[in-house]
Amino acid sequence: MVAVLAVAGCGGTKTAATVCPQVATPAAAAPARLKPPTHALDPSKRWELTFTTSCGTFTVSLTPRTAPRATASLVALARARYFDGTIFHRIVPGFVIQGGDPTQSGQGGPGYTTVDTPAFGTKYAAGAVAMARSEIAPRGAAGSQFFVMTAPAPGLAPDYAVVGRVTVGFAVVERIGRLGDPADPKGTPTQVVTVEHVTVTKR
Repeated sequence: MVAVLAVAGCGGTKTAATVCPQVATPAAAAPARLKPPTHALDPSKRWELTFTTSCGTFTVSLTPRTAPRATASLVALARARYFDGTIFHRIVPGFVIQGGDPTQSGQGGPGYTTVDTPAFGTKYAAGAVAMARSEIAPRGAAGSQFFVMTAPAPGLAPDYAVVGRVTVGFAVVERIGRLGDPADPKGTPTQVVTVEHVTVTKR
């Protein structure tokens, strides 16, 4: 599954503050055949997803008004522990980190697709969280794979549903974002980073 076009970026120098513990790659799950949620999230509430990873913890504040279908899907999948034991299978330093595929291949999904067509003026700033889509899928199509921008990408086409932004722990996102080869446009990670659990919070 293609998240975004490759954009050149710069990697950082490893220091004690940026080193993540070495972990094993979790076993790949079989392709899922789930059903999408039937109700959108209450937009009057504040919805958050907290990702506990092998590199640290970060929190995403969701935007159900702009992406009602994808945000409801993410919450349902997180509550079903769908993301537990997944990896960040694509890391492009200075650009994005991408995860959300239990098959660990970058090709998997929940067995359904949602569509939240983004506005043509949508911009992908550092900390923005959006949904990956295949090259042949319509604008705003989403399964379970998400990506987090580690730097602004003003040239990125508004083809990806924006589901939220990182409000806590962006330093952890940056730390994960260094674990890729800047010369590899495919974003093959240089180290395994796992998602241990995703917690849903409604305020």
